Amino acid sequence: MSRLDSFIRRVMAQRACLDAAARLIENVDGPVLELGLGNGRTYDHLRERLPGREIFVFDRRVAAHPECVPDEAHLVLGDVRETLPSALARIGRPAALVHCDVGTGVQGDNVALGRFLGPALAPLMAKGGIVVSDQSLDVPGWTALAPPPEVRAERYFMYRAG
Repeated sequence: MSRLDSFIRRVMAQRACLDAAARLIENVDGPVLELGLGNGRTYDHLRERLPGREIFVFDRRVAAHPECVPDEAHLVLGDVRETLPSALARIGRPAALVHCDVGTGVQGDNVALGRFLGPALAPLMAKGGIVVSDQSLDVPGWTALAPPPEVRAERYFMYRAG
């Protein structure tokens, strides 16, 4: 498969999972966390799908389209390994939705990142909140959800926080 086809499949999976997650959190209070701003495409999509929600973005640096950069109060810069442990004080209350798109493309690095993310995100989640991730996460008390039917298994992962 070409890299272009792989990219298209990935972003279609992201969109399908984020749209499903937006429906799943209709009755869950709390902000949204976007881990990995990148070009700002998914942040922009979340703003459109969840217009009444605060969205906090975490990334190492800003490289997004200028119209897709959150204001300073909602942008947390630095390595997520350093910024997530104190994030609850910044966001003010548990999150209804977290989208993790922080994979490196290196399988070993991704596995290590997934091992960190699950435990780091657990205290940030509202009960019943949804996590959509490009990494497999293993968190006691979370329920793995099947992705939408159009998303190939293991392409994207969805969890409900317990």
